[in-house]
Amino acid sequence: MKKFDTLFIGFMLFSMFFGAGNLIFPPMLGALSGTSYWLAMAGFVLTAVGLPLAVLIAVSLVKGGAEALASRVHPTFSTIFMAVVYLSIGPFLAIPRNASVAFEMGVLPLAPESLNKTVALLVYSAAFFLIVYLTALNHEKMEKYMGRWITPVLLVSIVALCTAGFVKLGGNFTAPTGGYEKGAFFKGFLEGYNTMDALAALAFGIVILTAVKQRGISNEKQLTRYTVKAAVVAGALLALIYVSIGYVGGQMGADGSFATGTELLTATSAFLFGKSGPALLGLIFTLACFTTVVGLTVACGQYFSNLIPKLSYKAVLSMVSIVGFILSNMGLAQILKVSVPFLVTAYPLTIVLITLSFFHRFFKNPRRVYGTAMLFTGVFAAISGLSTFGLNLGPILALRNALPFASAGMDWVVPALVGTLLGMAMGGKNPTPASQSSKLKAS
Repeated sequence: MKKFDTLFIGFMLFSMFFGAGNLIFPPMLGALSGTSYWLAMAGFVLTAVGLPLAVLIAVSLVKGGAEALASRVHPTFSTIFMAVVYLSIGPFLAIPRNASVAFEMGVLPLAPESLNKTVALLVYSAAFFLIVYLTALNHEKMEKYMGRWITPVLLVSIVALCTAGFVKLGGNFTAPTGGYEKGAFFKGFLEGYNTMDALAALAFGIVILTAVKQRGISNEKQLTRYTVKAAVVAGALLALIYVSIGYVGGQMGADGSFATGTELLTATSAFLFGKSGPALLGLIFTLACFTTVVGLTVACGQYFSNLIPKLSYKAVLSMVSIVGFILSNMGLAQILKVSVPFLVTAYPLTIVLITLSFFHRFFKNPRRVYGTAMLFTGVFAAISGLSTFGLNLGPILALRNALPFASAGMDWVVPALVGTLLGMAMGGKNPTPASQSSKLKAS
């Protein structure tokens, strides 16, 4: 690979991760956490940056990628889990969410009040998904389009916004509100779920590996090394931007109360740049949302065309674009309402799966360990998800609330540990790495 290829692939990965949620949630965290900002941001960065990096590293270390990793639980689990992940971060949640946010932030602030929003969204989303489709068709050139062209423009725009905020905003942080009064770290930890980046990392692994292979790299160790390097570049950029935007949001929060992150950013850009502020913010949101939707569309196309050979890559792109177009016209509020319960359910399973993967070689019977750990985690994660959706679970919910860390939204931790230990007890634990053990038996 050439000297700067890894850097540009890292830029491409950053642009794929950095979408609507990555812009909306950090400034709101800053405004609400106030004087507990650094503690809350530490928790946010752990799940919004650290966890996606861990997922990419774990996926790169397993031959066969995320599907092989999930197969350690069971092949059927792998198929169902990965299909649900791709559909959720793809056409059913993340893709329409990004398209809706791009419209609300890139078009509405600049449009006349007389604009028919329903018709405008229909026309905008049709054009948006047509361009996404055409770009995704040429996925071999994604690193060129997104890594070398779009990402630098996006970064310069964000730097301009944050720099102006550092210079012009001098407000002190206010007292924590909105759940950050106690347990700010855990509150920030849970907010990091909303970026959906840990789930996206399961899908993006195949895209990054493909980009590296296109540079003539086939050796497994080299593939892992270059993937990790690109992931570190993307992670460093994400962390820096989260901290910067969150800090600006914290200072802006001292000047008033805001209902959403989009409202806060709109007010911030107008205060810092006057009438040109909404245009700058619209550019940032449009580029960020577009690159993320392209990345997710390509990932879905590659996965489902491999999973179902009768479906061509082009056919999957068409279906993803059409479904994304339809759902994006439902409105952002409805999309976000559905996404939160799903994330509360899916993230604990992802965290446990990735954590176990780093200790895999020490398990004598890995499938039993993975199976019991994921079963125990999944039961309580599902309870939390159903509760978040608004279902009254009565005594079941009372049982969940009695668990350690339940008040911090981490009720699944103890069940995950119990499931892991039970699986190890049932299958035994081998202090010798499994790979070494098999070599000893062979000899």
